[in-house]
Amino acid sequence: MTLLAHDRYCDEITEQVRLFRAVITSGADLSATVPTCPDWTLEELVRHTGRALRWVELLVRTRAREDIPMEQVPGADGPRARGDAAALDAWLATSGEAVAAVLREAGPDTKVWTWSGTHTTGFWARRMTHELVVHRADAALAAGQPFEVGPEVAADAIDEWLETVRFMQRVLPDAPVGELRGPGRSLHLHATDTAPGLNAEWLIELTGDGIAWRRGHEKATVALRGPLTPLLLAFYRRLPVETPGLEVLGERELLDLWLERASFG
Repeated sequence: MTLLAHDRYCDEITEQVRLFRAVITSGADLSATVPTCPDWTLEELVRHTGRALRWVELLVRTRAREDIPMEQVPGADGPRARGDAAALDAWLATSGEAVAAVLREAGPDTKVWTWSGTHTTGFWARRMTHELVVHRADAALAAGQPFEVGPEVAADAIDEWLETVRFMQRVLPDAPVGELRGPGRSLHLHATDTAPGLNAEWLIELTGDGIAWRRGHEKATVALRGPLTPLLLAFYRRLPVETPGLEVLGERELLDLWLERASFG
């Protein structure tokens, strides 16, 4: 599957941080519970996101060959004062600028530690783009604000999630995601509001060796269809599949099993 260009990911990191910051500075209640991450408040979500950005910046800047414990990441704790939207905003801005800069300087092919099977800086540019997209959605939902993401980025986020599921099935065969196996069952995702050239449709087959997937319009055991942004958020369990505009066709039980088992990270 064709990825976005490395510089595009770096641009998107900057843009997604900017949009995330707009939620923080909008007057949103930082103590509000995030409905899609109910163990966190909005402030804790912001701190989690900024911490991840600082961690990746250090990994890439030092060309780390192994994981770096979070307690060794400078500035990872964020502002000392709680409930200070201006301080959180400035900290998140600095975190995003720093990681985008080191990723752009490194290019996509520099060797660095990652938790995946792809040990390059390109992995982190893509991963942090979609980390920001999904957590920005969490923040918007917590603040009761609208959320939208560009179609190319949304489609790539689905591609990346499917690749992550396949990787986790391979390295964690006893985890719940390992239960998504067995021939003869399949899922189809169908975005209904995108240009044909994007090919924003996916067939996901559950095989004995794990999932196999490809872009395209094909029959499946169950289909989830609707506009791309809510389709993405439902696939990430950020919106219920009953959300207006989404439609389930076929065996709902298989879709529910997927959403339950493919929820990690």
